[in-house]
Amino acid sequence: MKIQTKSRKVNKAWLNDHINDPYVKLAQKEGYRARAAYKLKEIDEQLGLVKPGQLVVDLGCAPGAWSQYLRRRFAPKTAGTGGAASGELQGRIVAVDLLDFEPVDGVQYLQGDFRDEAVLAQLVALMGGQRADLVVSDMAPNLSGIASADAARMAHLVELAVEFAMQHLKPEGALVCKVFHGSGYSQLVKLFKERFRVVKPIKPKASRDKSAETFLVGLGLKEAA
Repeated sequence: MKIQTKSRKVNKAWLNDHINDPYVKLAQKEGYRARAAYKLKEIDEQLGLVKPGQLVVDLGCAPGAWSQYLRRRFAPKTAGTGGAASGELQGRIVAVDLLDFEPVDGVQYLQGDFRDEAVLAQLVALMGGQRADLVVSDMAPNLSGIASADAARMAHLVELAVEFAMQHLKPEGALVCKVFHGSGYSQLVKLFKERFRVVKPIKPKASRDKSAETFLVGLGLKEAA
């Protein structure tokens, strides 16, 4: 019973923090599906990653906040802040996830596990034979609460994103990947430094202070796949 009581207190505290979170309120105001949009926004504004005419692949796209942000960045300037006006996007977004995904206008979505060869082939087909200018990954495992196991699962997802980037990213392209700052983090930084010419760790303001979440950005492949 003590454990259940503690759990209820933790859940109540989390819910209270969530409701009062300024980024949650801002996401609701601006029509984003999740506060995560502002994490990518901050990273993009720091590094100037998203440019008109690009092909961007969004790995682990659900619920869609990152795809929404990318879609608004590619919207014609006359579309306004919401990016809801008609007009061909100045760029292409291909998104994939295991989960259901409510469509985002202008985003080509594929449901499936891109580790599966058939799904990967479909994903590459949606890319139209082109390499991506930018690959973004907000993928995270279902957490068990066992730190070592969760770190291993997260590392595996990061390795998958890096492997995908090595095969399907332009030599001058960039990869943005969510990681956990903890066990195994230094090995993931090492992996990025082995694969990319420039590596930048970023902890966006929209990422909660209590969270171990941070992001690694790799700029420019060291060798073309």
